Amino acid sequence: MSDISMPFSDADKLVKARVPRSEIQMLVKYVEGLGHLGVVTTTNKIEGEVLFQATKYTWPDLRRAVEAMGLGVEFLEE
Repeated sequence: MSDISMPFSDADKLVKARVPRSEIQMLVKYVEGLGHLGVVTTTNKIEGEVLFQATKYTWPDLRRAVEAMGLGVEFLEE
């Protein structure tokens, strides 16, 4: 498809991360409160693995907000 029909087709950003199991619920609620920046999904509750879904435009702000929360989130890839 051309850029004209899908102007934001290259904007998706998916980032895997690990967080202590005890902090998953708090992280999910916090990111829900920042819903305009992206969402977080638990991919493996036992291992504490989550997936952040944002755009390449909102990801820097979401990452800074999550880091400032101090939950021990370890970003695995970007």
